Amino acid sequence: MIRFLYNTGIHLYHFLIWVASCRNPKARKWLSGRKNLFDRLQKEVVPGAPLLWFHVSSLGEFEQARPVIEGVRKDFPGYKILMTFFSPSGYELKKDYPLADYVFYLPLDTPCNASRFLDIVKPDKVFFVKYEFWFNFLTELKKRKIPTYIFSALFRPSQLFFQPWGKWFRKALKAYTHIFVQNQSSFDVLQRFGFNNVSICGDTRLDRVAQIARSASNLPKLEEFCAGNKVIVAGSTWPEDEALFIRFVNECKHKVKFVIAPHEVNRDSLGRITENLQRPYVFYSSDSTLKELNNAEVLIVDGYGYLVSVYRYAKVAYIGGGFTTGIHSILEPAVFGMPVVFGPDYHKFHEASEMIQLNAAHSISTYEELFSLFESYLTDPIRLENESRMASQYVESNRGATDQIVRYFFEK
Repeated sequence: MIRFLYNTGIHLYHFLIWVASCRNPKARKWLSGRKNLFDRLQKEVVPGAPLLWFHVSSLGEFEQARPVIEGVRKDFPGYKILMTFFSPSGYELKKDYPLADYVFYLPLDTPCNASRFLDIVKPDKVFFVKYEFWFNFLTELKKRKIPTYIFSALFRPSQLFFQPWGKWFRKALKAYTHIFVQNQSSFDVLQRFGFNNVSICGDTRLDRVAQIARSASNLPKLEEFCAGNKVIVAGSTWPEDEALFIRFVNECKHKVKFVIAPHEVNRDSLGRITENLQRPYVFYSSDSTLKELNNAEVLIVDGYGYLVSVYRYAKVAYIGGGFTTGIHSILEPAVFGMPVVFGPDYHKFHEASEMIQLNAAHSISTYEELFSLFESYLTDPIRLENESRMASQYVESNRGATDQIVRYFFEK
């Protein structure tokens, strides 16, 4: 019965995407990217070549998979690598990823699609990332005895698998040859339900953000804008974040410069920021003179792809999303050694909870809390130094998951 409901739900989801595609460009890409998918797979995938299949949901999970793919490519170059995405936001940006031999969308998770996909691809090993529990694919992989792994996984007692009615859903987990989890609480909940094929390995994102930090570009315009000043960056902000942050910018009495990088860069978001600012500002893309950069107190990042490099110039980072969809990445600023501040919706992100316990991060719910925290950082250099050091140590002490995972996969 539950299998029937699951498969019905998959087909219903497909129908809703089809309906949404009339107006939603992302839904149209989701459908068009899967058009003639099996014909393209049949044409492009070289039959008989040893192949590893990595599946990720979207761009964030790709960043977790990336260091493992790079490690595999370096140590085991004889394998072809197939990467699949569920979401257009990952596929469209990474469809030309050079370390993958093939990049496709994941077919809809029906029994027929799972069987047909594996008939064509014939993977030697399969790797899923974080929250990937496609029941029909996992059932077919187990049936064919193909070694299947998931890494950087997180589990909570509230998930379907661990509810009184969750026995059927736990069957999906039994398809995994081994489960690499990020933390002790994930390990404990799996153990309570009889899963012994589990290891605590941490999060491969920490290896990835360390790579990103090492390769982050110098931004001459940021260097001229900062010019030895303390800098506070607000990254991936939503309107709710900007309402608090911009108020602090307008009321701040200290000699400090600010950078604002909104989550969405468009006319509305940029207009919203500039309408509320009472301080002189410049856009990153503008042809600003050195004098204009020196006189400006706020720099607005009006493009994509700069934020990681921007963090290297900051002393404190405010990360957006904590009042809406959930916080964006706090590891990217932390790797540069700075305390991180964000809104109240962070509880699904274990790194946020761990950094809060270390006083390397803080959650705020009101403007008064944000004001008090920023004032403390700007007036108490010892506190800022201590919390910056804790942020660096958190990232450094939790690195190394990639090497453990690659070793395990290929010792088996």
